[in-house]
Amino acid sequence: MLTYCQRFYERQFLTRQALNNDLLTKTEIIINQYFDTKKGLVLGLLTVEHLAEELHISAHYLSDALRSLTGMSAQQHIHEKLIAKAKEYLISTDMTVSEIAYYLGFEQSQSFHKLFKKKTSISPLEFKQSFN
Repeated sequence: MLTYCQRFYERQFLTRQALNNDLLTKTEIIINQYFDTKKGLVLGLLTVEHLAEELHISAHYLSDALRSLTGMSAQQHIHEKLIAKAKEYLISTDMTVSEIAYYLGFEQSQSFHKLFKKKTSISPLEFKQSFN
């Protein structure tokens, strides 16, 4: 019975390809708006729950749908966009790493440093210095 349920659940992502592509587009728009409007200053770090709430779906469904389309979960999507925005700030502004971390919604700059280094294999400061 559980195997049947699992197959049925996974099949919905295959039969709803057009809807899921629309979901991906909306997800990208919401993530970009979150960072472009600097909501991180007010609301903190973007979460999967907040993203799912904006899309009016559950967080688990969002992650499963994105994973079926892109191979990445919703959290991984958020991290990819966050790192891209951090790189943009590091290259194009004179803000310090701590200021960028705060801008993106991190309460502690060490958390930002740790995530950035995990995703890029270099620290934010090293990344910034490589472009100066």
